[in-house]
Amino acid sequence: MVLLGATAFVIARLLPALSFEFPLPAVVAVALVFVGLALNILPKLAFRRAGTTVNPVRPALATSLVTSGIYRYSRNPMYLGHAAILSGWVLYLHNAAALVVVPAFIIYITRFQIKPEERHLSARFPDEYAAFCRQASRWL
Repeated sequence: MVLLGATAFVIARLLPALSFEFPLPAVVAVALVFVGLALNILPKLAFRRAGTTVNPVRPALATSLVTSGIYRYSRNPMYLGHAAILSGWVLYLHNAAALVVVPAFIIYITRFQIKPEERHLSARFPDEYAAFCRQASRWL
């Protein structure tokens, strides 16, 4: 996310002709960042209450599957939060070319983080995870 945010900044500086204007860019950007932060804090609190790991690099440490709260709507609210933060930053830069980093983030994180996590959780909690997948979508 940080690397793509820096990439968006460089793109915006290299291609100023692709800048665009929209009402209240700072307000919209800050709102998206706050939504993104909430989507990162609330799930972490849910993981703490469940007594399981929040570490996405070590899914083998998961002791339970959290499916309540924000997880009723999204299986990946923290990554959704990262996408919202990145979107807020890109809108603040108000450059059309920089917008490409948001789908790039979604594609990358889905391929290299979410899908491996899904495979692990499916193996570790087969029935419960299958039901969870039917209940909540991957992103929204």
